[in-house]
Amino acid sequence: MTYNDTFIRACRKQNTEHVPVWYMRQAGRYDPDYRKIKEKYSLLEICRQPELAAEVTMMPVKKLGVDAAILYSDIMNPVASIGVDFDIVKNIGPVIENPIRSAADVDKLKPIDIEGDLSHILETISILEKELDVPLITFAGAPFTIASYLIEGRPSKSYIRTKEMMYSEPQVWEKLMNKLGDMVIAYLRSHVRSGGKAFQLFDSWVGSLAPRDFEIYVLPTIQRIFAELSDLDVPKIYFPGVSSGELLPSLQGLQADVIGLDWRVSLTEGRRRLGGKFSVQGNLDPYLLTAPMDLLKERAKDLIDEGVLEPGYVFNLGHGLFPEASLDKLRELTEYIHEYSAGVLAGAGK
Repeated sequence: MTYNDTFIRACRKQNTEHVPVWYMRQAGRYDPDYRKIKEKYSLLEICRQPELAAEVTMMPVKKLGVDAAILYSDIMNPVASIGVDFDIVKNIGPVIENPIRSAADVDKLKPIDIEGDLSHILETISILEKELDVPLITFAGAPFTIASYLIEGRPSKSYIRTKEMMYSEPQVWEKLMNKLGDMVIAYLRSHVRSGGKAFQLFDSWVGSLAPRDFEIYVLPTIQRIFAELSDLDVPKIYFPGVSSGELLPSLQGLQADVIGLDWRVSLTEGRRRLGGKFSVQGNLDPYLLTAPMDLLKERAKDLIDEGVLEPGYVFNLGHGLFPEASLDKLRELTEYIHEYSAGVLAGAGK
């Protein structure tokens, strides 16, 4: 079995024969076979069955030909181990039984027990490490994004309770950030130990913050996470989520390898704001997948032409795949990205 390490090399700004591609939420409801599995099992039930979770993780690698797999899991999985009861509710998302609203609530949070509570996730990673011929990306939710669920009690558009705690009770907020930072560090370290070949820290909703608030209330914990995991010899990705372009200049000191960009900032401008210090990943608007194939290829071509101007580019979406996306269109897009970028890189001698 030939191992495809194109994704790893791109993360490290090394030469590649083509631009690697993977898609956030690539194991999901756009796939009819996955929808059949979801008729029998919930997301959390799939996660608790390592063989099944591994199978779902591998589906897009086999069907689409992507250059990396991403672990089938959910960013909420580790919070169960620190003492938070939650459920993933259809058409809503994470719903917390008893939201965190006080210092006493934060004090009740326990240290994570990965071996005791989350061994099924580590087993899934071990299975995939043996089965895959592409790198496995594992992931965690970043502290702000997790905190927004824990405090609001469910997904929010305003984050009013989250910001209220942040501004009005900064010591309580800092303690919560520290506890969630500890959870993330231990969780991701265990992933790499079990066979993960890269990891991504998802901060899906941190773009709701002004740059100054991000720097004061969130960035110190993000910096600590990447600093404490800097000894791990795997690519490290930070995805600051949607509408996060104004936060990019604040990330220049981060000990990460790759920054994920959403579609509101061009690759060139994103690199400029990041000081040219990172590989970049992104940043096709997911809903361009509803467009005719000719337009989709035209936009992908533009991204590739821009992405390869500097070393270190991974093709991805600017956010996750949605259920209505076409499996056939994704397969054709993946083939086009590989074929077109191979020609461009061969011509450029890269």
